[in-house]
Amino acid sequence: MNLPSKLLEQAVYEIAQLPGLGRKTALGMALHLLHLPKSHTHRLAFALQQFVDGIKRCQRCHNLSDTEICHICADPKRDAQTVCVVEDIRDVLAMENTGAYRGLYQVLGGKISPMDGVGPRDLYIADLVEKVSRGAVSEIIFALSSTMEGDTTMFYLFKQLQDFPIRITTLARGVAVGDALEYADSITLGKSLTHRVPYESVLKH
Repeated sequence: MNLPSKLLEQAVYEIAQLPGLGRKTALGMALHLLHLPKSHTHRLAFALQQFVDGIKRCQRCHNLSDTEICHICADPKRDAQTVCVVEDIRDVLAMENTGAYRGLYQVLGGKISPMDGVGPRDLYIADLVEKVSRGAVSEIIFALSSTMEGDTTMFYLFKQLQDFPIRITTLARGVAVGDALEYADSITLGKSLTHRVPYESVLKH
């Protein structure tokens, strides 16, 4: 696809780097932006620049935040003794939407996947173990996707944490195998959280 403008070509190329977008879709988006008032496109560009330059990882849970400590970790009404382990911010949003959880989170930043070159050291696992070793946690809830990689990650975490005097639980299997938390409806996810089970019982099946 030969484009009549190098500027358009550059815009299409950059937009096409987004997941799920081909050149044809990227071209349509670029042309749409061109037809918008320049002030709108400038605000979009500024917002994206501010986002990538200013977004932070919470120093406590690694959730995305505008500040050093995210609003969840900073909330004194949250149960700091209970930590829900999730893969990324989309899972935090899914859990928060249930309205059934009032503890804190540990965002791993992904899941163990040797095929993709992701090992334990590439995730925020050491921080979780350190929290538990300080005696700051009484329950860890595994809320990872029910995939091979998710199960591998949970088993690894269990091995790291099993000798500490804490309760280790996982969501009840109301979330179908292979599903990511972000696609589970709030009612199903909320029930899976409320009826969570000891992780050891899952290993026995």
